[in-house]
Amino acid sequence: MLHPEIEKRKTFAIISHPDAGKTTLTEKFLLFGGAINTAGAVKRNKANQSNTSDFMEIEKQRGISVATSVMGFEYSGKRINILDTPGHKDFAEDTYRTLSAVDSVILVVDCVKGVEEQTEKLMSVCRMRNTPVIIFINKMDREGKDAYDLLDEIEEKLNISLCPLSWPIGQGHTFKGVYSIYNKHLNLFNSDKTKVTDSVVAANDLNDPSLLNYLKENEINNLKDDVELVDGIYGKIDKDLYTEGLVAPVFFGSAINNFGIKELLDTFIDIAPSPRQREAEERDVLVDEKNFSGFVFKIHANLDPKHRDRIAFLRICSGKFERNKFYYHTRQDKKLKFSNPMDFMANEKSIVEEAWPGDVVGLYDSGNFKIGDTLTEGEKLQFKGIPSFSPSIFKEVENMDPMRTKQLEKGIEQLTDEGVAQLFVMQPGNRKVIGAVGELQFEVINFRLEHEYGAKCRFRTLSYTRSSWVTSSDRKKLEEFVKRKQQHIGFDKEANPVYLADSEYMINLTKQDYPDIEFHKTSEFKS
Repeated sequence: MLHPEIEKRKTFAIISHPDAGKTTLTEKFLLFGGAINTAGAVKRNKANQSNTSDFMEIEKQRGISVATSVMGFEYSGKRINILDTPGHKDFAEDTYRTLSAVDSVILVVDCVKGVEEQTEKLMSVCRMRNTPVIIFINKMDREGKDAYDLLDEIEEKLNISLCPLSWPIGQGHTFKGVYSIYNKHLNLFNSDKTKVTDSVVAANDLNDPSLLNYLKENEINNLKDDVELVDGIYGKIDKDLYTEGLVAPVFFGSAINNFGIKELLDTFIDIAPSPRQREAEERDVLVDEKNFSGFVFKIHANLDPKHRDRIAFLRICSGKFERNKFYYHTRQDKKLKFSNPMDFMANEKSIVEEAWPGDVVGLYDSGNFKIGDTLTEGEKLQFKGIPSFSPSIFKEVENMDPMRTKQLEKGIEQLTDEGVAQLFVMQPGNRKVIGAVGELQFEVINFRLEHEYGAKCRFRTLSYTRSSWVTSSDRKKLEEFVKRKQQHIGFDKEANPVYLADSEYMINLTKQDYPDIEFHKTSEFKS
C-alpha cells in the first residue's frame, strides 16, 4: 500500500494547441478547488484577477502562455498539482520537459477547429511515455464540428482509442447541457463565467418524466439515442487501459462558461493515477522508497521582477522532501540544503516544510542547477527523459548599449539556463549565438532582457539551420576537426563543441569527410 500522502497526489499537465482554452481551464479548476473566488480571462487583464497562471508581463500583453506555471490546490481530499504549459509551438521544448514531470495529462481540443498540428505533436510525446490522457472538448457553446465527427478525427489523428464519459445536448445556440454517462446525471447549461453554479439534475433514468421540466421531448429522445449509440460503439471505460495510456476518456463542455468542468474534475480525481515509479539511468526508482529523490525540469529567473531570484522547479519522485535538510546534487557531487523551498498557488508562493512524491517545489537557486539535475539522499542517480533539442534558427547577439554589457551577459546566461533557448559561444571574439526552435523565443528574450535586466540587444540572423553535437574517441582528431571548422563551431554551456551547418546535406558531407567524428542530434549523446 502506498503512503496516504502519495495516494492523494494527482499531478498533471494541461496541454493543447494555442487558444484552445488551456489557461481558462486551469483557472476554472482553481475556482472549483476554492483557490480563487472569481475568474478573469488573461487577455482582458481584469483588475479583479486574483490568481491566474499567466503572470509574466509578456504573457499578459500577448494573451499567450510562454512559460510553464505550477499550481497546487486541495479538492475532495486530494492534493492536485496542475502544470499549465505553453501551447505555442516555439515553446514546445518547455512543454516536452514538463511532460516528463507529470503522471497524467488533460488534452484540450477546440470543438470549432478540431485536432491541430501542435496537438498531434504533444500527443506523440505522451505516447512515447505512455502517459494517461483525458480529453476535454471545449467551446461547446459555439457552433463547431459534430460530436461524432470530432471523436473520429481525434481517434484517427491522435492514434488513440476513446471512451466518452459525458455527452453534449445540442451545440452552439442549441447547447442545453451535458449528460454525465459516468455519474448518470444531467448538468444544465447556465452561462456563468465567473462563479461555480449548481444546476445538476440527478437522472439515473432518462425515461424519468420530470426531465420534461428541463428539456424538450425531442432533446430527451435524441439524448437517449446518443447515449445508447455511444455505449454500443465505445462501451464502458477500462481504467487499466486508461492508466496504460491506451484509452482516453472524453468530456464535453465550455471552460469560459464554467461548464462541464466539475464532471471532468470529479472523474479525474477518481481515475487519474497517483505518482508512479520513474526511470533513472541506473535503475527504476519506486515511488514508495524511503529515501528522497527528485529532478529539476524547469528553471525560471525573475518570477518576481522586484527580487532578482532564480527558481528551480523540482519534481519529487520518491521519499519525503524536508526543508533545511542536506541533499546530494549528483551532477556537481556536492550537498545542498534549502531553507526556503516554495509551494505554488499561481503567482502566490508559500514556504513548504515537507513535500511528497508528485509535488513540485521551487528551490531558490544561485546557479547550482541545470535542467535535468537530480537530487538524492546520497545515491548517484540521473533521471531519464528530459530532452534538449537541436535548434533550427541561429542569431548572433549584438549589444546595443556597451554601458550595460554586464547586464546583457547576465541576462543571456540566466535566460538560456532556463531553457528559453540555447547559447553557443563562437570564436574568435567570444561571439554569443542564440539557437532557438521558433522566432517567438527571440521576442521573449528581447523583451525580458530589456524589462528584467535593463539591457538592449539586436539579433543578427545567421545562415545556419542545423546543429550537431560532435564527439570522438580520439581527442586529437576532435581538436583537429574543431580547429579546421572553426567558423562552424560553437561551444555550448558545458563547453561541448557543436557543429553548425546551413543544411542537412552539409552535415552529411562533413560526416563523410570526417569518419572519426560522431554527430549527435541532442546534447545527451545517446541518440
